[in-house]
Formats: sequence, C-alpha cells, structure tokens
Amino acid sequence: MVPPSTDRKFLGRLSLPERNYVAEALRTETVGGMLLLLAAVVALIWANSPLGDSYASVRDFHIGPASLHLDLSIQHWAADGLLAIFFFVAGIELKRELVAGELSDRKAAALPVIAALCGMVMPALVYLVVTLVGGGSTDGWAVPTATDIAFALAVLAVIGTSLPSALRAFLLTLAVVDDLFAILIIAVFFTSDLNFMALGGAFVGLAVFWLLLRKGVRGWYVYVPLAVVIWGLMYNSGVHATIAGVAMGLMLRCARREGEEYSPGEHIEHLVRPLSAGFAVPLFALFSAGVAVTGDSLTHVFTKPETLGVVLGLVVGKALGIFGGTWLAARFTKAELNEDLAWPDVLALATLAGIGFTVSLLIGELAFTGNATLTDEVKAAVLFGSLIAAIFASILLKMRVRTYQALAAEEERDEDMSGIPDIYEEEDPAYHLRMAAIYEKKAAEHRRKAEAAAVSSDNGDRPA
Repeated sequence: MVPPSTDRKFLGRLSLPERNYVAEALRTETVGGMLLLLAAVVALIWANSPLGDSYASVRDFHIGPASLHLDLSIQHWAADGLLAIFFFVAGIELKRELVAGELSDRKAAALPVIAALCGMVMPALVYLVVTLVGGGSTDGWAVPTATDIAFALAVLAVIGTSLPSALRAFLLTLAVVDDLFAILIIAVFFTSDLNFMALGGAFVGLAVFWLLLRKGVRGWYVYVPLAVVIWGLMYNSGVHATIAGVAMGLMLRCARREGEEYSPGEHIEHLVRPLSAGFAVPLFALFSAGVAVTGDSLTHVFTKPETLGVVLGLVVGKALGIFGGTWLAARFTKAELNEDLAWPDVLALATLAGIGFTVSLLIGELAFTGNATLTDEVKAAVLFGSLIAAIFASILLKMRVRTYQALAAEEERDEDMSGIPDIYEEEDPAYHLRMAAIYEKKAAEHRRKAEAAAVSSDNGDRPA
C-alpha cells in the first residue's frame, strides 16, 4: 500500500474567509502606504528647502508634562507615542495569525517563520561584515532587519501589479513575523536602565487590562485612559514604550465564537488600523525622514561602512535571507510550490521585503542616540536602500505581471454574481447542486411571468 503524500502546497490558494480578511487588511495598508510615501517626500522637500530650519524647529519642539518625565520633542512623541498605535495593530495581527491565520498550523507556519528569521539574520550579518571590514560601528546591526509592509504595498499600488492573494498573504505573514522579531530586538537590545517601580506599575496596568477583557467590560472610555497610563509607565520604566502597544494587542481575543462575524480583536483592529496606517505612521515618517541630502551625504551613504552596511543589508541581505530561507524550508518540509507560480516570484517578494522604512528608521534613532550626524546618515541610507529594493522588486514583478493579472482575474471571477468567486464555488462538492437549484428557481420565475403575461393578453389587458 502506498502511503499518502505528505507534500503540501506552498503559496497555494487561501480559504475564502482568509482571502477576504487579507484583502481587507491590505486595502487599508495600501492606502496608508501611499500616505507614508507622501509624508516621506514632504519631509525630504521640507528639510532640504529654504524652510529647512522651520522643519528642525517643529521636529525638536518640546511639549508634555515634565513632572511625569514626558517633556518630549515632537519627533520623540511620534516615535514613542504614535508608533505604539502601530505596534498595537501589529500585536493584534500577530495574535490573529497565531490563532486563526498562517501561524496557527505548525507545518504551515514553518515557511514564513523560517523565511522571516533568515530575512533578519542575513541583513544583520551583511551589516556586521561590512562594518567590521571597514572599521565602522557595529551598533546599527539591527537597522536593516525590518520590513515595512505599508511601504511595500504602496510600491505594489504604484506599479499596478495584481498579486494573487497567496503571494500577498505570504508577504503579510512575513511582515507580521518580522514585526515580532523587531519588537524582541527593541525590547532586548534597546532597553536603557530599568526603573523597576514604573515597570511593575506597567505590569499591574496590563494585568488590569487583561482582567477587564476577560470580564467582558466594554467601552473605549475605560480602555483608552488605561492604555495611556500603561504607555506612560512603560516609557518611564526604560523599556521602549511601543512594547506596551504590542502587549495590549496580544491580549485581545482574535478567535471567533459561534455566531460572531468578527472576533473582538478583529473588530478593534478594523477600527484602529486606519488610525495607524493613515495617521500615526505617516506622521512618524514626516518627522523622521527629513534628512538633509547633500553631495557629501550621498557620497557617505555608499562609502561609510555603517551606511553602506544598511544599504547592502536591505537590498542584498533581505533578498538572500528570505529567498534562501524559504527555498531551504520548502525543500526540507517537502512543501511543493503552487504550480501557477515560480521561484522567481518568491525572489521578487524577498526583494520587496528589503523596503525597511518605519521600524528601520526607529531602530536607527535608537542605535545611534547621541550622534546626530551618523543618525541622519543612517536614515538617508535606509531611504536609499528602500528605494533601491523597491526598484529591483518592481522590475522583477513587472516581468511576471501578465501571470499575476491572469491569476488575480481568475480569483475574482464571479459570473453568477453570487458574491463568492466562482473558483471557490467550483471546488465545493455541493456547488453544482446549488447552481441547479438557482437555475431552476430562475426558470420557474420566468415561466410564472410568461404565464401571467399570457393570461393578461387573453383578458385584453394592455400596458398603461
């Protein structure tokens, strides 16, 4: 007797609920990505215009209660405050992936987890090799490790590539796992001296937050003030304040119960994601991407070991790490690639993941605190590395655009206007029975109207 095959499809078609969730999530991220691009462009123009001094004045303007150690600059508020909203959404995404998404199945989770891990290790190694050989600082090893999903989706929107849902879901899952590792890096390597009293208060606040959720307490007026208190305590503890957002996101229930269209976590994510993608992240970019671009700074990007390490880490390290990790994982887990796709498609996604904007800028600020000149140069390197990765990915994706458009069109085809793509209905064993019933109902309705018209004609009725 031949044992059943253990091979699995990699980048195979998603289930209909998962496809709908991914489409909704990425639609918001795409709009947010366009705003992110716009904010970055505005920041660069503003910082390099005759009004550049005003940009610095606004960015460095301090506001907040000094008695609570929260007298922060606008840039600091954007990085530590607004990005907590971004990481809150990331926490919900991670929780949902763990309980209902790609990461809920250990075998299915192996590929994106290994790919994301390799996609963070390889850029870090590339950076370390470049800086060690060039005699630069190794402090920025974590800068090129992050992927910015919103920026990547904005690139996809600009070049007009209709990626199949499986490729988009893989990119989203990569970004979610990438965010998890980025959170761990920030928590472990960029935590200053700890204030254990404030940290204990933050943990008490998180415990109260969890208890209220379990008791079913509702009302934004309860959770928002509590979240602000937890954030403030976390900031004063020495742990990066965005960790508070992740922790609260992970506490939300993301598994649907019987009769629920959306879980509480999905519902809150639906409400908060536009605030994150459309306001928090673009505003952070506005006050972080404004670096002075001069001939010398451009030269330094490709000559200084720290900046060159960031560029090569994003462009080369990310592509090699994700593609190599995915290929090895698929080979050893016997996961067969979807026959409609090819390995160059994975390489294109891996290259696209080299767009490391938001979190890379944040880590760049944390890694070189106290050295404003090097911080700005590293930020410029992040911008250039992301731009180069976007160009390479666009070229690779354009080479396969007809294939993607055909696959996307097949996924969207709905000839019977049922609201469910035909490709999902055709795979359902009961599909033909349902279609026969629909056609019979339509035929009966047609016969009824014909009989009514005949009776009306026999009675001499005429239309008004």
